[in-house]
Amino acid sequence: MGTKKVSYSDKGVNELPIDKPVMYKILTGTRNTNHVGIAQRGRAQERILEHIGEIPGTSVSVKQFSSIAGARKEEARVMKQEQPKYNKNGK
Repeated sequence: MGTKKVSYSDKGVNELPIDKPVMYKILTGTRNTNHVGIAQRGRAQERILEHIGEIPGTSVSVKQFSSIAGARKEEARVMKQEQPKYNKNGK
């Protein structure tokens, strides 16, 4: 599935695709992952906008999946590998 990266702002987030489940990463200016999460089809923009102002970042990257199960599997892998600062207890 496709990956897209936009600025971590209201305008950038509104450019994200919403037609499939996604795993999203909130990234710092040095491309470190501050937070990783998943969103069901149609909720990507809403979920990411909930984090603006709470979790620092400069860009957001989303990867689309054909199912929410695939997004969850990738989220678990990324959390284990990258250990994002703003994910609570590995979740």
